[in-house]
Amino acid sequence: MYKNKSVKIYLDDLSAKKPAPGGGSAAALAGALGAALLSMVANFTVGKEKYRQFEQEIKSSLSKSEKIRKKLLELVDLDVITYTKVAKSKKKSLALYQKSLKEAANVPLEITKNCIEALELCPILEAKGNKYLVSDVHVARQLLVAAVHSAVVNVRINLPYIEDKEFVHRVDQQLRSWRV
Repeated sequence: MYKNKSVKIYLDDLSAKKPAPGGGSAAALAGALGAALLSMVANFTVGKEKYRQFEQEIKSSLSKSEKIRKKLLELVDLDVITYTKVAKSKKKSLALYQKSLKEAANVPLEITKNCIEALELCPILEAKGNKYLVSDVHVARQLLVAAVHSAVVNVRINLPYIEDKEFVHRVDQQLRSWRV
């Protein structure tokens, strides 16, 4: 869907009078941008003599940030797909609508989880990464924090409509356990 299209196409669709993409996919994209910046910092650090003592830790951070970046990019599209299902299922049946709402809540939960994992890389890259790119780590952190807050809003907006109180309680507890 958007994963292999230009940013322009995504932004044109995001700004259009369309039900999707929307805030959830935008949160995933912001998170992917943050993770990409962390990867850039790691890439500019690996192989430099000055940072040799941190080489393994930076390589590990690079591997993690790339995994997260790719997952968040997939979630840009998955959010569009799940929200479209919610819109279509509302007209079909209550059971299908309820199932779709849960799926729609799970995508931003996954976005949140991935962004929090990426945020855990920031202190390492800030302290041990290429010192000339510390501002990029700060920008990454801001994008990731914004993505977390945006994703949480997208989870919470669906919860009042979900009739499965056990699911709602479990999701609410998970949200409360994450601190950013």
